[in-house]
Amino acid sequence: MSDYKGAAKMLAAFPKAKTLLADKGYDADWFRDALAARKITACIPSRANRKSVIPHDPTLYKKRHKIENMFGRLKDWRRIHTRYDRCAHTYFSSICIAAAVIFWM
Repeated sequence: MSDYKGAAKMLAAFPKAKTLLADKGYDADWFRDALAARKITACIPSRANRKSVIPHDPTLYKKRHKIENMFGRLKDWRRIHTRYDRCAHTYFSSICIAAAVIFWM
């Protein structure tokens, strides 16, 4: 399943935000329209095969690597990577503890 098809199922649960940073996998007209309807600015680079290139903010998009690096560091924690916790609240608590330790180091 492609990324933006999974995002379609979660679109209603998106928190309030001003901008959404995403990779080329989320480049779809209907997804951009759905974000615009929620007043969320899409910072998504266009796919290589798109006929009309949609501009995005390259400076803002370069900051996306910080988010990717944080997820990579969180996955170093075995408990989070394999999701031992069944309860969502406990799992989120584990993520918060790991994020605090990673930030502190």
